[in-house]
Amino acid sequence: MNKTSFIGNKSNKGGLFMCENFSIDALSINSSIKIKDYLLKELNPIMTQNRPIIFVCIGTDRSTGDSLGPLVGYKLKYLSKNNIHIYGTLENPIHAKNMVEVLAKIKFSFINPYIIAIDSCLGSLNNIGKVFIQKKPLSPGLALNKQLPAVGEMSITGIVNISGNFEFLVLQNTRLYTVMTLADAISKGISYFIMKSLDNPHSNAKNLLM
Repeated sequence: MNKTSFIGNKSNKGGLFMCENFSIDALSINSSIKIKDYLLKELNPIMTQNRPIIFVCIGTDRSTGDSLGPLVGYKLKYLSKNNIHIYGTLENPIHAKNMVEVLAKIKFSFINPYIIAIDSCLGSLNNIGKVFIQKKPLSPGLALNKQLPAVGEMSITGIVNISGNFEFLVLQNTRLYTVMTLADAISKGISYFIMKSLDNPHSNAKNLLM
């Protein structure tokens, strides 16, 4: 769980772009397609380099507002294919207590992995229900003042509630509907990306260490 102050200002058929960042309302009818299109465009050079792409879904199912990552991982857990892998599910969540261990395992198992961190986020009222994608690491735990390592080279966050005081209570009282709407949009966008990338001749498992 982290905080965001991202503001987009350039329209792109429902999505917002600012430099290398992207934003879209999860309730938008084409939100999943836009997420898929952005990932295909930005990750094509990574696939060309034959780097493993690792989606690291962060959070816990013990808190409604912090369950976005595990829900996305749960919806994608059977889609680890070729050079694309999913970590963090409802059954095996990635959270503050095991994050360092999981990241070390990923770096040991793969050569030069491209990690994409997925997490819920608190933000401004007008951004609740929006998905943000940024080409920079994610800093998990900021909303709860936890000192955790930055994760990934790209981050996907969903704004689940408003930031402010008593953020632990805010997370506990977040609407499941909001979290599920974000999880559906993100997981569908990633699944569309994975299916499309299966046709990419650069995707194989050579970078997976045995």
